[in-house]
Amino acid sequence: MYNGINYWGMDIIWWVVWIGLLFWIFALPYNIPGQRNSKELPFDILRKRFASGEITDEEYHEKKKILEEEFLR
Repeated sequence: MYNGINYWGMDIIWWVVWIGLLFWIFALPYNIPGQRNSKELPFDILRKRFASGEITDEEYHEKKKILEEEFLR
């Protein structure tokens, strides 16, 4: 029917499209080195600061109370 004509490289374009689609489906949901991860929640940051000794127990509980009030609104 087409006598071996492949539409000027259209078969190569389809391979690129399919490989790109498969990469998008399977590789992007996972953490890729150098990719930014989701933002940390304020509670996580507060816990890390308390664990590293940047803030005292008293400051931790004050800030935690403020954050809880903000999120419960």
